This record gives sequence, C-alpha cells and structure tokens, in this order.
Amino acid sequence: MKKKFKVSLSQFPCKIGNKKHNINKIVKHVKQAKKQKADIIIFPEMSLTGYTVRDLTYELAEEIPGPSTEKIAELADKEDLYIIFGMPERSEKGEGILHNTAVLIGPEGYVGKYRKMHLPTHSVFEEKRYFRLGYEVPIFETNLGALGITICYDVFFPEMARILRLQGAKFIICISASPAVRKNFFEILTASRAIENTCFLAYVNLVGIENGLQFWGGSRLIGPNGHIITQSKYDEEDISFGTVDYSDIRPIEAFVPTLRDLRPELFASLRKLSEKL
Repeated sequence: MKKKFKVSLSQFPCKIGNKKHNINKIVKHVKQAKKQKADIIIFPEMSLTGYTVRDLTYELAEEIPGPSTEKIAELADKEDLYIIFGMPERSEKGEGILHNTAVLIGPEGYVGKYRKMHLPTHSVFEEKRYFRLGYEVPIFETNLGALGITICYDVFFPEMARILRLQGAKFIICISASPAVRKNFFEILTASRAIENTCFLAYVNLVGIENGLQFWGGSRLIGPNGHIITQSKYDEEDISFGTVDYSDIRPIEAFVPTLRDLRPELFASLRKLSEKL
C-alpha cells in the first residue's frame, strides 16, 4: 500500500444528458493527470450526465457495472490510476429504481460503488423525486489505502464521515454538485470533517451552469489539520493536484486526539433523540 500518493481533482462543465461528450472530457483530464503522475483522479457528482437531467434520469441511468463503467475501466487500466466519478445508477432489481451513485474504478477494474444516503429535496433540489436512498457506508480497500466516499449533501452529516474513519478510512472523498449559494457551507463543512476525523478529505465540485443553476467549482484537497493542500479555480474548468501523505496524520492525532476522546455512549443518545424528531 502506498502511504504517499498524488491526487488529481477534476472539475468541468457537463453537457446535460450527453454521455459521449462528458466521457471525452473525463478521458482528456485523465490523460492530463497521468502526465503529472497522479495515482487517483476524482470527478464531480453526476459528472457522467450532468446534474440537472431531471426526467432524462430514467433513460440515462445504467446498471453498474455497465457500458459507461466498462469504458472508464478500460481507461483506468490503460493509464494505471484510480478514477472516481458520479452517475445515475439503475438497480438490477427494477427499471424505476435509481440511485445517485459514485463509482470507484482502478487499474484492477471495477472496485465498488457508493449510493448517496442523504438526498436533498428542498429549495432547488428534487433528488427524492428520482432517486432511492442509499443504505450502506462502505470503505474500499485499494493500493492507496482504505478510501471512503460521500456525495455532496452527505457532508452536512458528521456521523457519516465518522463511520468511514472508524472503519479505517484515512482518506475521504466527497464528490459534489453544489450551486454557488451553498459555497460557504461546503468550504466550512469539508474542513470540519477533515479536522474532526484527523483525515485527508478531497472535495470535488461541479462547475458551469445547468438549467439556471450555477455550480462554483472550488474543488480542494484538505489535510488532517484543516489546511488546504490544493484548490481549484472558482467557476472555471480546472484540474489541480496535491499529495496525500498518511505520515502527516500521526503528529496531528497526538495534538488533537479526537478519535481517542470519542464518547460512544453519546451515539446511543443521538439515535434515541433523532427517532423522536
């Protein structure tokens, strides 16, 4: 397992419903990342299709593995790096059962997927209209260590990142489609998740305008002390690079021992109180 590796954060404006165009963008950025000797490249939420596809979601969704994941798997094998991207997934159990899913593919092929657990359905968001909730918080064992994946609104719920960290993930990835009005929230919350779990966190956000929604980009790699290691541009297509070095975690854990000081009895109280909301 590598204890030090290079991460590429890729944000680009999607063409709504145009998988061919979006995959071509992914290929272009992957090749750029490989030239910079990146070990993993991360793309935004729903980057295969665009975020605001609405009723087109039903015809654009694919099973996983499926045609698009197979194309990305060929790319990951050829370029010898890990790729994370977002897409609408159709369940093998029903044509009308869809998930907002993040896919992890590596040189070894398809590694796994994470189905978004928290689906925003308020203000401009209507995800529960199309998607079924995810119910699992998996970690993925790779040559880069144990990786945890979350999607956008999940970052508002600290218990999720905590579960990933307690399962052994020292690197948590959050892919996102956050409009500009939520920029301050995500900048604060992503740093908080890294600090409170003494882990590295990569946040990769969509950029561009879709159906009147402006996505702000600003993708970033955050260290376990909350320091921004690298950050992409606001409101522009961009690709940025940073290094994850797991040896950086030990001195920070000694200085801010949040995992040592956890009080598990509070988790039981949290469940009881949340069930009474």
